[in-house]
Amino acid sequence: MNTISYDTLIALVMVAAAIVLVAWFLRYKANNSDRRMRNMLERCGLDPETIDHGDVMAIMREVRYHCQKCQNEAVCERWLKGEETGDNSFCPNARTFEILLKSS
Repeated sequence: MNTISYDTLIALVMVAAAIVLVAWFLRYKANNSDRRMRNMLERCGLDPETIDHGDVMAIMREVRYHCQKCQNEAVCERWLKGEETGDNSFCPNARTFEILLKSS
């Protein structure tokens, strides 16, 4: 194998590895976000199973989007574990959860 083909092969392997790592990271982040969102629903007094039913599905798509883009993951984790005091005003979905609780 000549040097150019060897270098090309190495470059392709590195690109493939990078793609796999990015895909894994995004899936990991989405799974953690979904777990936090479900825990937040429970902690706010809502049934996490409602996210898969009826009219709430459209709302929950927005909630999931905001949760995945949230910059307060560490605060959320601590709050869900009971290590953080106060309300969930740090959550971008707090108002939506409040409205859903009132309408249920």
